[in-house]
Amino acid sequence: MSKALICGLVDRYTLEIIGRDWEKLEALKAQYPKVEVGLLKDGFDIDGKNIILCVKPHALDSLLSLGFKGKASSLYSILAGTPLQSLKKIAARFYIRAMPNVCAKINSSATTLTGDEELKSEAMEIFSSLGSTTWLESEKELDIATALAGSGPAFLALVAQSLEDGAVREGLRRDIASKLTSELFLGSAKLLKESTPNEIKESVMSPGGTTAEGIYTLEEQGVRASFMKCIKSAYEKSQELKKS
Repeated sequence: MSKALICGLVDRYTLEIIGRDWEKLEALKAQYPKVEVGLLKDGFDIDGKNIILCVKPHALDSLLSLGFKGKASSLYSILAGTPLQSLKKIAARFYIRAMPNVCAKINSSATTLTGDEELKSEAMEIFSSLGSTTWLESEKELDIATALAGSGPAFLALVAQSLEDGAVREGLRRDIASKLTSELFLGSAKLLKESTPNEIKESVMSPGGTTAEGIYTLEEQGVRASFMKCIKSAYEKSQELKKS
């Protein structure tokens, strides 16, 4: 996710990437010459800086043990399931939780945000360079949105892979199946901007036709309920992360 953020932000902002692995930092510098890199050390000075925290949620305690120096101007966190209260262990004037997704690397992220209202405009501006942004009024909403928009690309990738494999199983060449699946998702995404999912389904599903038969099979296998449970379990996992 951090690489996706760098890709989306590097042409609009001055970035300094701080980490613990110098080899990885050098590789990032080679890939993105515009960024500055530096090693994260005990007592690292954050005074007056705007920070985007991009570590794994379980690594936060290890990060806190470094004992940062000074007070950041703003702290943005993309850590799933990590509440604002936990982030306040790092001194900053304002705090924002953000949940972009991997589509940020092509400036098409569906990013959700919540936190201090004083930083809302700045947060929306920064993350709009990665795609669309939506401000939410609570951390609960953000955790639900994480399950949908944050994890969503992986869920949709599984759908795409399954459709492609199904076509190949029936005899379609892999390269053609791959191309058609890609175009299918691109076209459907555009339709979803102006139509509801049900309207799209009904526009294709003629009585007694091939689509109706396919939909029947999906319903028979409980696919819709499985996806609803998928969002539920992903959301519940974010709540577990808060307790760890």
